[in-house]
Amino acid sequence: MESASIAVGHGDHEHHGPPPANHSSRVEPQLLGMLLFIISEVMLFGAFFTAYFFLRVVHHDAWPAKGDELPKLVAGINTAILISSSFTMHWALEGARLGNRRALRAGLFTTFLLGLTFLTVQINEYVHIGFSPHDHAQGTIFYGLTGLHGAHVFVGLTLLLMANIRAFRGHYSPKEHRGVEVPGIYWHFVDVMWIVVYTTVYIL
Repeated sequence: MESASIAVGHGDHEHHGPPPANHSSRVEPQLLGMLLFIISEVMLFGAFFTAYFFLRVVHHDAWPAKGDELPKLVAGINTAILISSSFTMHWALEGARLGNRRALRAGLFTTFLLGLTFLTVQINEYVHIGFSPHDHAQGTIFYGLTGLHGAHVFVGLTLLLMANIRAFRGHYSPKEHRGVEVPGIYWHFVDVMWIVVYTTVYIL
């Protein structure tokens, strides 16, 4: 009897493998991961903005460089396109939360098209702008900031493409729509970051 009780007691306390993961009761792992990723990306953009303000504030260099001109009007229209995509992204998320599949699919698809249009216009701007990154420091910073943001738009479009595919296959529901919410948070970050880039690089 004593040996049996010892075996039972030993079995109760025996544990193999790593301990179970500690999950926050307030923030889901997917959401927390995206928020931490966004914080790291803000720091990355901050490094580029530091170089930008060092050039303009400390060195007092002309912006843009003499002889160059930035397409403010085209960039402004492109900004309006990207801001519009935030509203369509919100439309898609609300459609998922309410079980409205038509709104979900239309919102995601429209957001993808608007984002693709923005990236296409930006690439066309690079082709016709008239200077390159190695021409001067201003060109390096311009392409660095706008190109970094363009890379984030491309990542966002990849996430939206996957969300579109899943939406048209009927994967989302009012209870399970994390696959729309997490890309939506990232997309809103991309939009806000572009407003900062546009205001700083094109307007100031």
